[in-house]
Amino acid sequence: MTTGGGMELGDGHAHLVLAPEAGAAIARYDALVPGRAPIPLLRAGDGTGTSGCQLLVPWSNRISSAGFTFEGRFHAVEPNFPGEPFPIHGDGFQKPWRVAAHGATEAELVLDEGAIGPYRYRACVTYVLRDGALEARLTVENRAGIRLPYGLGFHPWFPRNARTMLRARAERVWLEDARHLPTGVASVAEHPWWDFSQASLLPADWVNNAFVGWDRRAAIRQPEQGIVLELSASPELDVYILYSPSPDAGFFCFEPVSHPVDAHHGEGLTVLDDGETISATMRLDWAVVETD
Repeated sequence: MTTGGGMELGDGHAHLVLAPEAGAAIARYDALVPGRAPIPLLRAGDGTGTSGCQLLVPWSNRISSAGFTFEGRFHAVEPNFPGEPFPIHGDGFQKPWRVAAHGATEAELVLDEGAIGPYRYRACVTYVLRDGALEARLTVENRAGIRLPYGLGFHPWFPRNARTMLRARAERVWLEDARHLPTGVASVAEHPWWDFSQASLLPADWVNNAFVGWDRRAAIRQPEQGIVLELSASPELDVYILYSPSPDAGFFCFEPVSHPVDAHHGEGLTVLDDGETISATMRLDWAVVETD
């Protein structure tokens, strides 16, 4: 069903609202528990940048130096988001997507003409609800006529309260400077406040870091809602970015992505010939747990 509030999917266990006009984002994902009001698993909203879940294509996060050099050629990329000095997250999240298929529990949306900097591409995403669990699969096809490095990712926003806990094992963490660009990588053991190998409360201080060496599984426990959410990612998404500005922000972001920040000046992107594709999948499962 499509309403003024977006395109809806439901399987009796969960309710999903998609926003085709807002980058094919997820606007709502609610657990349906008998005898209770719908429980927001993502921060509910319109999916336009501070809620839901955005799609990151044809790359994730920032590109410094006004562009990048690839195979001996400099490609300029202009800033694309208000207040950001660097281009960020590609343009897929900023454009309307076409609804290619829509059923009760599945939908496919397509961006036929993605275009930012040197990138020309086609992207599609499929969303599937099954027994309340959500699977999202994102694919990008290079249509630039030249070889280019690509990346993918998902940018979910989760509710945060005083008792929210995160488990996400990682080996190393990228440090950032005041411009939110990487300065080097360190062992998580050197920064124990960022060690989420066991379920832990989120730090009180600013966090906006990329983590590597994770097993592509995470758990978010929300004791006040009596819910635990399990996130799993496909092998392509071998980095996660944790963004949490403060305890009172009411949200945090846990972003499974295919490469570190500013990878156009480092490593981690996937080079595609014209016509080649890459895909990545994120799955969200949830369960009711006892409140305490």
